[in-house]
Amino acid sequence: MVMLDRAGAAGVREAAYLALRRAMPAANLAAALRCSVRLQEALPDREELARNLVLVAFGGGKDSAYALAFVRAMQLILDRVNGSTFRMRVVTNRHAGMPRAVLVNVDRAYAALRLDADPDCELLLVDGNEVAPFDVDAPQRDHVIRRNRLDILMTGHRTFADGRPTFCNACNLSVVNSFGLAASYGDGADVFITGDSQQEQRQYALWVGRLARRLAPPTKPSQGNGVGRLLSHIDRLSQVYFTDIHGPGAAADVIEQRRVSSDVPDRLQFFSIYADTQYAAGDHLELLTGFLGFTFDDLAFSFTESDCGNPALMAHLRALKCERVFGRSYAEGMAEYVEFALGLMRRKDFPPDLVELMRARYEGPGAVSRMRGAADDYARETFGLTEEQLVCMAFSPFAGNGSGLAEFLQREHPGLLGRAVEIHALLADESEPAGELAAELERISGLELAQLRVLYRSSLRTPGQAGTDVIETVLVGDPHKATIRTRHTKDGPSTLEQISGR
Repeated sequence: MVMLDRAGAAGVREAAYLALRRAMPAANLAAALRCSVRLQEALPDREELARNLVLVAFGGGKDSAYALAFVRAMQLILDRVNGSTFRMRVVTNRHAGMPRAVLVNVDRAYAALRLDADPDCELLLVDGNEVAPFDVDAPQRDHVIRRNRLDILMTGHRTFADGRPTFCNACNLSVVNSFGLAASYGDGADVFITGDSQQEQRQYALWVGRLARRLAPPTKPSQGNGVGRLLSHIDRLSQVYFTDIHGPGAAADVIEQRRVSSDVPDRLQFFSIYADTQYAAGDHLELLTGFLGFTFDDLAFSFTESDCGNPALMAHLRALKCERVFGRSYAEGMAEYVEFALGLMRRKDFPPDLVELMRARYEGPGAVSRMRGAADDYARETFGLTEEQLVCMAFSPFAGNGSGLAEFLQREHPGLLGRAVEIHALLADESEPAGELAAELERISGLELAQLRVLYRSSLRTPGQAGTDVIETVLVGDPHKATIRTRHTKDGPSTLEQISGR
């Protein structure tokens, strides 16, 4: 970033303010003015505003893009009123399921808001536990892809590839970790901007506290401020969760890599913009698509997400399960997931135009086969997962002492059915593997033998349940699930099943 003198920085901010004032509806700009007064009162140093660092999380989706524009408006307003303003740090957490189109949206938003030209704006990209300046062309980190892939497989194989636990649990913990990393980076942050209401913050903190006490009781009293305590609770949950997923014998670095950073400054506090950013969901679409240059990419915009391609893969897995496990058609399974996901969009008050856009994507001649091909390509290119491996995950044949192994082999790999006893012995035994058979199981599942043995010793519950006590406890109260009416055989009776996703 080219450093500007005071006059140059003032020019950048003036241009940014005038452009944002033209693009942002007057009511929203007035709300930013009101909120800026509250924010100034909440800053540790109300006189020398530049001594305050405000942290904003920008995932690259439509809602966080609006929140970023709103905070930038507050920063520019305070600069015009006081002749100086707070410094802003923006962090984007990147996981393997974030398509490049999302980073391009982030980059366009930064340019539109002149953040990339303002010396008091620090733009960060977090990959796993690595923090670096934002770079739209920075390649995905191979170790992050491998980590995400393993978490997906180890969870999916215990939940019959149910969407929410398979893809979101580990990802959500990595997002929280990025908050802790960004808050403690350099000299640390003073204020963390959130779009949640104070009531939502309290409810979330209580929920995390109860969950931590149940699954991961502290060995000593929690230290630090409210934010630090919250992050330390989540860190303990993370360690319990990943120990459950990867097995108590997992290498220490496997768990350590997935911990949540909680070493944040004691002065760090949350500040909610919720009260000033309540709006009908479609009110700011013109600001997004016009001014910020936000585009709803076919892959990056998947149902309720506008910054992740994984929900498209969740739909694909549901359709594969319907086709291969239930013996029905792929299209029927896709229709079940689409109906569920569109219901989530409506409950989240998505603009009708976006709901219709998503519905149309999966409707009409050729739509199902087109989306199947797109999801298949995405799974292979993003995670290195073949359709054969996705189908294996949908059967979940190895967990629970291989309770579903015989059916899986009969349906998908009949040539191995005569070796079922040998496979059971291989998975139950800790001795050196028989190379040819182990290699075949690794090819079919995408997992190494040691990981398959962890699955074999792990619990497995009936389809529609979460899979383990830990996973089930985490999912209690999660709104991203529903009970649907389906059939588990081609001509079988109608039955109820709980599915989850995004």
